[in-house]
Amino acid sequence: MTATVLAACAGLIFCGGIWAVGILGCTAARKRYRLRPRSPLATAAPTSAPGVSILRPLKGLDTNLYENLESTFAQEYPNFEILLSAADENDQALPVARELIAKYPQVNCRILVGEEVVGVNPKVNNLIRSYREAAHDILWVIDSNVTVHSGTLARSVDALVGPPNATKRIALVHHVPFAVVTENKIGSRIEEAFLNTNHAKMYIAINTAAVDSCVMGKSNLYRRSDLERVNGSLKPIPPNGVQPGPCGLQAFGRFLAEDNMIAGALWHELGDRHDLSCDVARNIVGNMSLSDYILRRARWIRVRKHMVLAPTLVEPFTESVVLSLILSWSLKTLFGISPWISIVAHFAAWIYVDLDVYASLAGHPLPAEQRWSFMAAWAARELLALPIFLFAIFGSEVIWRGRRYTILRNGEVARAEQSRSWFQRLRQPKNYDPINTEL
Repeated sequence: MTATVLAACAGLIFCGGIWAVGILGCTAARKRYRLRPRSPLATAAPTSAPGVSILRPLKGLDTNLYENLESTFAQEYPNFEILLSAADENDQALPVARELIAKYPQVNCRILVGEEVVGVNPKVNNLIRSYREAAHDILWVIDSNVTVHSGTLARSVDALVGPPNATKRIALVHHVPFAVVTENKIGSRIEEAFLNTNHAKMYIAINTAAVDSCVMGKSNLYRRSDLERVNGSLKPIPPNGVQPGPCGLQAFGRFLAEDNMIAGALWHELGDRHDLSCDVARNIVGNMSLSDYILRRARWIRVRKHMVLAPTLVEPFTESVVLSLILSWSLKTLFGISPWISIVAHFAAWIYVDLDVYASLAGHPLPAEQRWSFMAAWAARELLALPIFLFAIFGSEVIWRGRRYTILRNGEVARAEQSRSWFQRLRQPKNYDPINTEL
């Protein structure tokens, strides 16, 4: 058997493995999200339901902010409080928060203003006071650009508590993001197509297989008592043990992807597991240009590169374009099948699976009036995946919320000095200093 035939066999096996992951994500989405029963906790007495503190960090006027925040006020759950935090007393989100507090006087809600700097991550700095002042052990940390169904909290607590005969304790419950576009911008449309198809498919598949931690921080439930035992070192500790040194939320202020690190710490340090409830975190996507989308995707590729290098390097080979080339070459080499036939068949099946995942999460098929615009954005996302990866993999600096960071080897971040590109430095005259004054 020649080396070419062996390579073709390996390529065919690899493609089969990626397709198996995709089918797993599709079937798991059908089982989990097409039926969302009401939890008994929705109508339970306050004394019989575990207390939950809902922590929502605020930063400016996010798209659909009023409805996003209102969705937590309207939760069908008998025992919860809401803590809304903002770093600046002049933050534009605060009048919206006060209006909702006046509208729902029966809901226990407080506003905390002023951050406590415990690291370079501004979200952690914003949350730390709410984290410490929360009245309950179960915390639901949910971003301000997310809206949820009224039954989400009850179903999520069901998943966190779990059945009494469970073999593994659940330490964190999270929700798959589902993008909702409010503005017809090209970047927003591509982000919608990405989150609602390929990202959701792979996210659900990885969490169904449960081979390792894979969590996004849009909407997560966990226990403060668990977080107070871990510090992000990912080193296992004995039962009832505590990591040495600072633990708790403040220990994760040194990471940009604090959500992923918290989930990894609960998984690897405590030996517990995660679960997805049957709800989605409806991520409201506002005005996102094409460059915004590219920089957003590049940012998280660079973060993952320094946290999980091997899986990040494999990512391009799991995308539809590269995979179709591998598959078509393998089938041509082994069976003489025309590459055009295999590429067309591959993309037809890939689109079918992606749209099926969309239907499971949305609760309905893709609307006919959105079909062509959605498919155009889907195609753009698939074609951009490899160029964005190549752009992102050769760099370690990212910009997040207007601040520049350098990603370190262990996944931590440090504030980066403002630097100019090589093109700006090339154009800089050598014989005098630049004048910053506008003429």
